[in-house]
Amino acid sequence: MKITDFLSVQSVIPALAQQAKKAVLEELAGRLAANHPHLDAKIVLSVLMEREKISTTAIGEGVAIPHGKLPGLERIFAVFARSSDGVDFNSLDGGPTHLFFVLIAPEGAAADHLKALARISRLLKDEAFRRRLMVAKSNQELFTLIAEEDDKF
Repeated sequence: MKITDFLSVQSVIPALAQQAKKAVLEELAGRLAANHPHLDAKIVLSVLMEREKISTTAIGEGVAIPHGKLPGLERIFAVFARSSDGVDFNSLDGGPTHLFFVLIAPEGAAADHLKALARISRLLKDEAFRRRLMVAKSNQELFTLIAEEDDKF
């Protein structure tokens, strides 16, 4: 499984408009629904908010991986977004979150969901890669960086 199997250029947001946690999740859910009309932004937001209630998906080092599962999906869908200023996302390390990778998976696809989460985590652990993501100029450049880094594994 490659990240490009579930992430497209259109699903990359180079500059989040929102600054508050819930508003960021709304923006991310909205982009998912805009790119995949069979997804309902309100339902996606609800799934993401429920997951955040369990524990924050901001894993530290400026990274968050909001995720959840929905019935009726045929495959995984994703959005990648960046906030230059950072968002208070209740990160485990207390720092601001700059890089967001949202995953929505089919309800019965636990193995694929975990593989996708692991793949994203592996990429975003690399500090040099995170720095390259922070200086990329466009959604195309961000997507290309992600695809090239993913091809290394």
